[in-house]
Amino acid sequence: MRVLLDTHVALWTFFDPALIGREATELLRDPETEIVASVVNVWEISIKRATGKLRTPDDFPARLRRWTQEMLAVNEAHAWRVGELPRHHLDPFDRLLVAQAQIENLPLITHDRQLARYDIRIVRA
Repeated sequence: MRVLLDTHVALWTFFDPALIGREATELLRDPETEIVASVVNVWEISIKRATGKLRTPDDFPARLRRWTQEMLAVNEAHAWRVGELPRHHLDPFDRLLVAQAQIENLPLITHDRQLARYDIRIVRA
């Protein structure tokens, strides 16, 4: 199974894995699981670092790439879908991750309950 990570799950994986629930932890540890990160994760973390809201090592993008099986780029279909989504959630990063999950048919591992309002499969972190 391929799964897409919400940004906070990517961070928790490295810095506070105890925050991740049992189901998501088992899935992330399963060797059959293909873990997909998104450039959206890196973009969000970069902005939060630049504003002082988050501290991560300088090599975090490289660590994330090494740990995951795929780094999903943003394409025009993903970007366009964001504008078609209901306004259940206003965070642009989360909306883009939802669009990617829909288009790529990937479950999203997240702790954000608001994202369950979208037409995507959620794995609760």
